[in-house]
Amino acid sequence: MVRNGSRRRAFVADAVRVHDSPSGAGAPFVVDAALAAALVALQFPHWSHLPVRAADPQGWDNRTFRLGDRLSVRLPSAAGYEPQIDKEHHWLPVLARRLPLPVPEPVALGRPALGYPFRWSVYRWRDGTVAADARWEPSVLAADLGGFLAALRDVPPDGGPPAGGHSLFRGGPLAHYAGEAVRALDRLPAGAAPGARDVLDRALASRWRRDPVWVHGDVAVNNLLVRDGRLAAVLDWGCSAVGDPACDTVPAWTMFDGAARRTFRAATALDADTWDRGRGWALWKAAITAADPGAAAAGRSAALATLAAVCRDATDDR
Repeated sequence: MVRNGSRRRAFVADAVRVHDSPSGAGAPFVVDAALAAALVALQFPHWSHLPVRAADPQGWDNRTFRLGDRLSVRLPSAAGYEPQIDKEHHWLPVLARRLPLPVPEPVALGRPALGYPFRWSVYRWRDGTVAADARWEPSVLAADLGGFLAALRDVPPDGGPPAGGHSLFRGGPLAHYAGEAVRALDRLPAGAAPGARDVLDRALASRWRRDPVWVHGDVAVNNLLVRDGRLAAVLDWGCSAVGDPACDTVPAWTMFDGAARRTFRAATALDADTWDRGRGWALWKAAITAADPGAAAAGRSAALATLAAVCRDATDDR
C-alpha cells in the first residue's frame, strides 16, 4: 500500500476572488461559503437549514462546498466554466447508466443571483477519499482506472458535445496547446527535460482516426474517490467531451510508474499513437506548471518529476 501525497496539487484558498471571465475582465467578487449559503437559502429554501462549508480539496474551475452531509454545491469561478454546469446536468445522468462506477449526480440547477452572475449546481455528495489523500496499491488502482476509462469509451457518443472551449479543448488536438508547451519548455533550466521536444513532436504527428469517443478530460488524483484501496467514483466532469481519448492517459505519468503504468496501459487498451499523444498532454501540463514562477514549489517539483517520467518512458518505448 502506498500514499501518493507527493503528487498533490497546490490548492486555492478557501475563499477566492474571481472575475466574470477567465481572462480576468470585470469586477472581482468573492466565492465563499457565505455566498453559497445565501444562494441556497434564496433559491432552495428547503435546504437553507443545512450547514455549508468549503470542501477539501478544492479545484480551480469551480468552487465546491458541502451542503449538509449528503449534498454539495459547485460554483463556477469564471464565465468560461459556466457551460460545464449545463453539460454535467444533461450528460452525467446519461453516462451514469452506462458506467461501472458512480459519477456525480446533479439534483438541482441554480441561477445567477446576489451579484453572482453564473448558473451553478447542487449534486449528491459521494463518499470516499480523494486518491491524493488515500492509501492504495498502484497496480490495483491502475487496473480499476484503466478499466473505467475503457468502459467510458464504450458509451455511445451520439449527440455528445464535441471537444472545444467547454472542455478546455480536452479531447481535441494537442496542437491547440503546442505553442504554449514550447514556450514553457524554453523557460525551463537546461537539461530539465531531455528529449521533451521529441516527445512533443511525436505527439503532434498523429491524430485519433477512429470515431470520436467519450473522454473525462481531467483524470487526476483529486477527481478520483477511493474506498478500501479501490476506485469508488470518478468526479468533476467539467472537461468531458466526445473526441480523442489521449488526454485521459495522463495518469500513466502523474500517478503510476513501473508495473502499475504497464497495467494501466493494458487496461486502457489504446494504441501506440494514442499513447504518444498522451505523453504530449502530460508534457504540456507539466511544462507550464514547472515554468510558472507563481506556482507552488511542491507543484513545480511534481511537474518536473512528471516531465522526467514522460521523457524516460518515451525513450524506453522506442
